Amino acid sequence: MSGKSIKSDLARLDRMKDPDIDYSDIPPLGDEFFTKATVAWPPAKHQLTIRLDADVLHWLKENGKGYQTRINHILRAAMESQPPRRSRSTAASKNTRARRGSKPA
Repeated sequence: MSGKSIKSDLARLDRMKDPDIDYSDIPPLGDEFFTKATVAWPPAKHQLTIRLDADVLHWLKENGKGYQTRINHILRAAMESQPPRRSRSTAASKNTRARRGSKPA
């Protein structure tokens, strides 16, 4: 698909009104769905102090407000690009066995 056709599709979708959208292939959501639904996004944020190289901080701030959000996006992209890791409890128990000199079962 060419970039031109994508742009024309996006423009067409922008012009579309809500009543024009066909929802017939989506099953209705019952009360059970909303009972089990939870809010999982955005994750809780924690305040911390971080030391950055001066040139890195300058680069982050040169686009104006939101440099902390940019840091978070960069770190999230790096995190999500990594394969899933084993849980700490698994790694901790393995380390404990290694210190005791025993072999895992």
